[in-house]
Amino acid sequence: QAQLVESGGGLVQPGGSLRLSCAASGFALDSYTIGWFRQAPGKEQEGISSISARDGSIYYTDSVKGRFTISRDNSKNTVYLQMNSLRPEDTAVYYCAAGPRGVVVPIAEWYNYWGQGTQVIVSS
Repeated sequence: QAQLVESGGGLVQPGGSLRLSCAASGFALDSYTIGWFRQAPGKEQEGISSISARDGSIYYTDSVKGRFTISRDNSKNTVYLQMNSLRPEDTAVYYCAAGPRGVVVPIAEWYNYWGQGTQVIVSS
């Protein structure tokens, strides 16, 4: 059974860092494009980053560009999201999702498998 599990969330002060992990079981992550999404309270879900299986291209939404880094470790069947210089507006539940290898951006309806989410709170 295909499954994604996120981890690494928590409470961090503004300016701090967290690394989220997205571990896959039941399928090979490197055959899928992996996207990171987040949903803040009262807001719509937002696609913030993706790493394509087709050509390795990486996408970041403007609000996280220069602060977040997505990477893939195929030997661990895991994708990471390194988040630096965190801001209170980054507070959200973060989800990873797996989509077809031809997908190159994080558009939610194009993704097939979803994790349960991990909470990130940025607060002093």
